[in-house]
Amino acid sequence: MGRIPLSQLKRYDAISIARYYQYRPWRAVWRALRVTRLFLAFILNLKWDEWQHQVEANKLRRAAQLRHMLTVLGPTFIKVGQALSTRPDLVRQDFLDELVKLQDQLPQFPNEMAFRLIETQLDDTIDDIFAEISPQPVAAASLAQVYRARLHSGEEVAVKVQRPNLLPVLTLDLYLMRWAASWLSPWLPLNLGHDLTLIVDEFGTKLFEEIDYLNEGRNAEKFAHNFRNDPTVKVPSIFWRYCTNRILVLEWIEGIKLTHTDRIQTAGLDTDALIKIGVTAGLRQLLEYGFFHADPHPGNLFAVAPSVEGGQVFPDARMAFIDFGMMDQLEETAKETLVDAVVHLINKDYTELAHDFVRLGFLTPDVDIYPIVPALESVLGDVMGESVRDFNFKTITDRFSELMYDYPFRIPAKFALIIRSLVTQEGLALTLNPNFKIVEIGYPYVARRLLTGESPALRRRLLEVLFKDGKFQWQRLENMIAIARSDSGFDLLPTAQLGLQFMLSEEGQFLRQQLLLALTEDDRLHTEEVRRLWNLIKDDIKPAQLFGAALGALVDFSSASTAALLPSVASLTADLTNGRIKA
Repeated sequence: MGRIPLSQLKRYDAISIARYYQYRPWRAVWRALRVTRLFLAFILNLKWDEWQHQVEANKLRRAAQLRHMLTVLGPTFIKVGQALSTRPDLVRQDFLDELVKLQDQLPQFPNEMAFRLIETQLDDTIDDIFAEISPQPVAAASLAQVYRARLHSGEEVAVKVQRPNLLPVLTLDLYLMRWAASWLSPWLPLNLGHDLTLIVDEFGTKLFEEIDYLNEGRNAEKFAHNFRNDPTVKVPSIFWRYCTNRILVLEWIEGIKLTHTDRIQTAGLDTDALIKIGVTAGLRQLLEYGFFHADPHPGNLFAVAPSVEGGQVFPDARMAFIDFGMMDQLEETAKETLVDAVVHLINKDYTELAHDFVRLGFLTPDVDIYPIVPALESVLGDVMGESVRDFNFKTITDRFSELMYDYPFRIPAKFALIIRSLVTQEGLALTLNPNFKIVEIGYPYVARRLLTGESPALRRRLLEVLFKDGKFQWQRLENMIAIARSDSGFDLLPTAQLGLQFMLSEEGQFLRQQLLLALTEDDRLHTEEVRRLWNLIKDDIKPAQLFGAALGALVDFSSASTAALLPSVASLTADLTNGRIKA
């Protein structure tokens, strides 16, 4: 590819990019010198402020200097700044206030260039395409700028126009980053090995996908389909007639940026409810669909006030997701292993959690995990119940970085984006409410999914939670029900019906046997445990409702299946009759 134009490169290809710049070494050298010079100047300015005791006096000036430096360096470094802008626990407030401006307050490119690109790409004039369009962009981001417009058919739309000359800038930065990663890996204290270059490759792949707007439109529709039954999540519609690789026209969303907490409060929106929507949506993306938004920074997430759309009333606040250029898909096995990891974390089963890390690629299969188990317990043993301020990914990263000196943990390329996504969403939670407890959302969500058991895989995982060393864990069942009920949206009745259907099925034979054993364990009838469970759920389930749920579960139940149950019931009855079991 040495002599092939970059414009013909449609997908990220590290080898082809390296070959291209090997023929043009002066470009790489010049870019590397420029980046190094700007960063050295910034660091020296910070040190000079310390030596002159002028840190406080110059802090706003240095923050503006950092933002300007990242802006000058272009899209790759702007995206680094965007990630940092969501971390109030990592970045001091004066820097944070400036970095937030990188979301949508970047220098714009001339309107003439943008409008010319629209007309060229759509093969029509601006006046024939739009009834009206804003004379200036309403937002300028790292890869594009956005105009507000109205179609001749009346719909209000956002028009996303790609920045010119993107490929040369992105490919050169990615080439230098990959070169630096290959040199830095052996010197880093973490056991990343060659994976650091794989992380750069993953980032490059996603950047190339992000500048393909047809791909972004398909991502948006897939995301919308996944959340089609969730009224709390809003996804803009795509107007395909007006879309190309470099132009995207989508529904205009009137919302409030999540970092504008004062405007959110003025609008009467509940910040905790918004955090709950965001965290739950993030968990569903990872654990249910495997298709997740890898760039959920404040410029891509908006709070939407109660509204009426298309005759449908939305009485509560919603969260709108936009910008679906950077998405990723988890394989089914990885998604299931993540659920396993959450279950094992809940159970404090650190041996199985270590096996999960092997399956996810954080540890190699040949590693002896048993020395690692106590270290995992020391890192993760106290995570439940802490606030976001006390328990966050920085805390976990700091603790794991200590482990990585002694144990061969590594970061799989696929999970670099997941970690980035989770870190960003956590940063937003910190911005909205520093004392909000993430586990108060995450744990009930997991408990609800396990209790509902809508798939065989989840039912197996529920059994893992409820049984330990062959014994039924009554306290865990009580805790899971109590935690799930802490969410007002959880309805216990359908769960009870699904549970009864599962118990009566062939698949539920093991659970039937184990429950009978649990009820008669230690030669006594465990009426006290049953009574506690009933007291826990009796306010949610009335006798008539319970009868209806049982009837619904039995509707499709065959006589053959009924006969299969009789031996177990007969055995329990005989034990009770013969006095072998004490109440």
